[in-house]
Amino acid sequence: MPQDKIILGIDPGTRILGYGVLLQQGRNLKALQLGIIKLDKFKSHEVRLGKIYEKVTQLIEEFLPDEMAIESPFYGKNVQIAIKLGRAQGVSMAAAIARQIPIAEYAPKKIKQSVTGNGNASKEQVAAMVIRLLQINPENFLLDATDALAVAITHSNHGGNTPEVSGGWDKFIKENSHRIK
Repeated sequence: MPQDKIILGIDPGTRILGYGVLLQQGRNLKALQLGIIKLDKFKSHEVRLGKIYEKVTQLIEEFLPDEMAIESPFYGKNVQIAIKLGRAQGVSMAAAIARQIPIAEYAPKKIKQSVTGNGNASKEQVAAMVIRLLQINPENFLLDATDALAVAITHSNHGGNTPEVSGGWDKFIKENSHRIK
């Protein structure tokens, strides 16, 4: 049986970042908070990254999550977008690392598969399932926020037994020291 814990889910973005705080009590899940950070109004990419770090830090200080689950950047055809998403993910992770919170990354298809049973589900299908699973008010949701809760639900479904949480970079480096120069 899963242990009680708080999971901070992050759907990284440089225009809109979604977040969701999930309480797992045994097999029961409850959304403690969900929302988005609108970053369009900030012209500088560096300012946007700073705002992401500030908000994620604020969420960590308020909810004291046991673990963070974050969507890994989707690598499409536009390399610049992938780089920007990676930076948004990186500063979110840095906020957790600074407080020694374990981090797990999940690919978009894995999240969709875990929550809806379909790795090709739309954002709307994911949102509908998150709303149903967590019994949240459908009038007050935003797709990026429900995506963040979907990341947290995926982490809960996997029991935190991902390589990122169970060993992290230290384990990877130890097991692959021959690859490091």
